[in-house]
Amino acid sequence: MQKTTSLPSTLIILGFHALSDPLRVQVVDLLREQELCVCDLCGVLEVTQSKLSFHLKTLKEAQLVKARQEGRWIYYSLNLSQFVVLEQYLAELRRFSPILPPRICKDEE
Repeated sequence: MQKTTSLPSTLIILGFHALSDPLRVQVVDLLREQELCVCDLCGVLEVTQSKLSFHLKTLKEAQLVKARQEGRWIYYSLNLSQFVVLEQYLAELRRFSPILPPRICKDEE
């Protein structure tokens, strides 16, 4: 009997695509510590607001970041629940792959 595999959802694909760019990974790393406004991100990353806005839009579409407006500034933070979805996808891939050996826990050695 052949095992059926389901294709990854669009949101998982968007998530990995969003994380495929070095600048977007830098944004994620900065947001690990705290919520930041666009002006702070631009300053630290030394990029223009228009360039950063494109990358933030990609991260938002993948639901990896959340945005909230306060006055005229938009503040960004990580959407950790979406990172959990990506982690679970990778864990399942590793766990059920017929070509990869099972992982051995260090405690089992």
